[in-house]
Amino acid sequence: MLKDITFGQFYQANSFIHKADARIKIVVLIVQMVIIFVARNFISLGLILFALIFEMILSSVPFRFYLKNLKAILPILIFTVILNLFYTSGSDIIVRFWIFTITKEAIFRSIFLMLRIIILIISGSLLTYTTSPNDLTDAIERLLSPLKIIGLKNSIHTLAMMMTIALRFIPTLVDETQKIINAQKARGADFDSGNLKNRINAIIPILIPLLISAVRRAYELAEAMECRCYNGCEGRIRMKQFRLTFRDLIAGLFIVFLSGTVIAANIFLKSMFWSI
Repeated sequence: MLKDITFGQFYQANSFIHKADARIKIVVLIVQMVIIFVARNFISLGLILFALIFEMILSSVPFRFYLKNLKAILPILIFTVILNLFYTSGSDIIVRFWIFTITKEAIFRSIFLMLRIIILIISGSLLTYTTSPNDLTDAIERLLSPLKIIGLKNSIHTLAMMMTIALRFIPTLVDETQKIINAQKARGADFDSGNLKNRINAIIPILIPLLISAVRRAYELAEAMECRCYNGCEGRIRMKQFRLTFRDLIAGLFIVFLSGTVIAANIFLKSMFWSI
C-alpha cells in the first residue's frame, strides 16, 4: 500500500502543463478545488471530471501514477461510501434491515462524495507531478509577495520553503517506512495477524525508527543548506524568471470557462438530476 503513494513526486516531461507558469498552475488548482465544492449535481461534477481527464492527458504523466494515489486512499473512499450509505436520510427506500436503511438519495450522495474526493486527490497530484520543487517554492513565494507590505518579507520565503520541503518529503518518508517494515518483518515482526491491540503495538517499532530517521534527515538538510551558504530571501536571485505566456492565458481562460459552466449547470440543470 505504501509503495502506491506517489503524491509529492515530480515527473519529468515536456508537456503543455509542465511548461506552464507555476503561479498559474497553483491558481488554477485553487480555483478548481473551489468549484469542486461548488458543484451540486452530477452534471456539474461531470464537467469538472472531464476537464480533469483532459488535463491529465495534456500532462503526459502516465495514468498509472494517478491510479496509484487512488489505490492508497481506497480505505478512505470505502469509509466515506459506507458512512453516507447508512447515515443519509431519504424518502425513496431501497433496502431496510435491522436499524439500517439505504435510500436512493444515500446511494447518490455516496457516489457523489466519492467522486469529489477522487477529483481532489488527482487535482493535487497533477500540480506536484508537473511542477519542480524549485518552481513550486518560487511560485508560492511570488503569490504571497503582497504580504511584504505588512512586513512579512522574510516569513513569506520561509513559509514557501517549509511547504515545499514538507510536500517533497512525503515520498521520501513513504520509502523509509517501507524499508523499516521490511526490516522488522525480516526480524520476525508480524503486522498482519492478532487482535487490534497487538496490531497497534506492532506499529510502535515502525514509528520510533521513522521519527528518528525524519529528524536525522532534517538535520542533514539543514547542514546541506548551510554549507551552500543559504540565508533565506536576503540577497537571493533566481536563475529562472517567471514570465506569463500565451499558454498561461489559455490556462486562465480554461478555468474561467469551466467555473462558468459549473455554476450554470448548478443553476439551470438542478431539477434535471439529483443534487445535494
